[in-house]
Amino acid sequence: MNYSAQLPDLAATENFALAVANQLQAGDVIILTGELGAGKTTFTQGLARGLGITAAITSPTFVLARHHTHPADGLNLVHVDAYRMSGEDELASLDLETALEDSVVVVEWGRGTAEALTDAYLDIELQRPGAVTDELVTDFSDDDVEESRTVLVTGYGPRWEGSSLA
Repeated sequence: MNYSAQLPDLAATENFALAVANQLQAGDVIILTGELGAGKTTFTQGLARGLGITAAITSPTFVLARHHTHPADGLNLVHVDAYRMSGEDELASLDLETALEDSVVVVEWGRGTAEALTDAYLDIELQRPGAVTDELVTDFSDDDVEESRTVLVTGYGPRWEGSSLA
């Protein structure tokens, strides 16, 4: 699956995440990529709302992972920030495989490491126009910026073959 769209503002980003949530099931992994302010937290907030998670969703930047339990009998959400992780071993130490039994796992900054969690995942990249994508990040603000962005979605593995977000 390959999909791209223009998202004119943060509300559209959240609405896109609601649509993605409707297609998810236990064990699904989303690798979420985008520079600071690209809308990763907004996307995850919309995804959580779409899953029926009522807890406040904030970036797990300093705790590495936040587990959000569904208030009833729906899918749980595990929200991971891999920015400060040194590789697959540190990600593996979070024991996310156990969480996959009844959860959706979203890994921000996980490209290059989180693919080891499963053979089928969604890679979702949020791009801001003209944003700097330099590897050295000195501004640690997690605030998503209110502007247009492009979303690029690539599905990997048998779970996403033939799927469409259109």
